[in-house]
Amino acid sequence: PVTSEQINRDMGEVILEAFPQMRVDVHHPYVILHVEVRQRINLFSLMIPGPGGMPVGTNGRAMLLLSGGIDSPVAGYMIAKRGVKIDAVYFHAPPYTSERAKQKVVDLANLVARYAGPINLHVVNFTDIQLYIYDKCPHEELTIIMRRYMMRIAQTIAERTGSIGLITGESIGQVASQTLQSLAATNEVCTMPVFRPVIGFDKQEIVDVSEKIGTYETSIQPYEDCCTIFVAKHPVTKPNINVIHSSERRLEEKIDQLVETALETTEQILCQG
Repeated sequence: PVTSEQINRDMGEVILEAFPQMRVDVHHPYVILHVEVRQRINLFSLMIPGPGGMPVGTNGRAMLLLSGGIDSPVAGYMIAKRGVKIDAVYFHAPPYTSERAKQKVVDLANLVARYAGPINLHVVNFTDIQLYIYDKCPHEELTIIMRRYMMRIAQTIAERTGSIGLITGESIGQVASQTLQSLAATNEVCTMPVFRPVIGFDKQEIVDVSEKIGTYETSIQPYEDCCTIFVAKHPVTKPNINVIHSSERRLEEKIDQLVETALETTEQILCQG
């Protein structure tokens, strides 16, 4: 039944009587003793900072494009930290990518779920779409066109599951598909907002966060995802959107059916950390 200020004085008196060799320095203390008065009284001097942010789910839901790399798990963590409930979509390309590559992504989703809460991981079989693009389109445009179809599919799944935005781990200039011009070409197919929380980070800054949240060692396991299998030797870095449109018209005969099949056969995995 006393004020906080009186508790400070009473505690100081007890401490100084018990340890007369100590002195008080209110400006530069060596140890700060915290007193928390609830049903019981807790005394502590060590404070370990958490990630901060906002309660998960208080800011809506978004869909993370999750690969087996370093960047996308970090992007998911950073958006979840701001109170967004995240789901994830992974593009699998058997037999060009192994079941172990898929398991690696499941493992990453489970690691992010330790911070973000349960994540519904949607595994899309992208093989037939990739092969069709590979067969019909100029190879220097493969990465951009495949990425555009990934974004279209991710947005469709997002709309069906209540997400109102997409999340990617893209960083300007890191690879050919992440130049400003490439990002603009990729963004063109989306009507919902695309959040890129690591867009201005260099690789080391992203690695630092991945090590902090415990995803780095899993991300560097040597299992290829579908993005790295169909990479052109000389990918276009400044795509012309009109040229991309022209190339995509070569796909009109079958691409809609292939996309619908991919959506219908999507596997869902619940990752809970």
